[in-house]
Amino acid sequence: MARITATDRARNEAAVRAAMERVLGGDLPPGGKCDLKTLASLAGVTRTGFYPKKYRDGSVRPGAYQHLADEFERRRAELQEAGEIIDPRDAQIARLKAEVATLKKRILARDQQIEDLSEFRGLGISRLAAQHDEIERLRRQIAESGTVRKLPHGVSRTAPYGSCS
Repeated sequence: MARITATDRARNEAAVRAAMERVLGGDLPPGGKCDLKTLASLAGVTRTGFYPKKYRDGSVRPGAYQHLADEFERRRAELQEAGEIIDPRDAQIARLKAEVATLKKRILARDQQIEDLSEFRGLGISRLAAQHDEIERLRRQIAESGTVRKLPHGVSRTAPYGSCS
């Protein structure tokens, strides 16, 4: 690979710095993240310039734009520590986590309400069954004792002593 000239390097560094300001300002392209890959694509440089290189003998030299990658990572970390979320996906993840927590609380409350209502329904059914048994017992008692007389059909049940006014 051919070496770049000092003019090209200066132009690329300026492009990387401009892209860095865009990315850290939250102006991300569709599908882009707040990372070195997006920074490289916006600046029009290869990503490999952000990483150190190894020679065959094992020695390491810094990448052409590694100092800019380090600056980018440092500034991104500072913004995140300050509470400014740059990446819209990070903001969406935070929003969705909060929404999930709210929904879990609602589900727990709803489950408790269902449990309470089921218990109330069971109590109501058992009370109705007890009342029905009592009514049936009283009807049997009346039928067995024979002390209750039936009123004729033509007599008003609300008028006293069967008189018709």
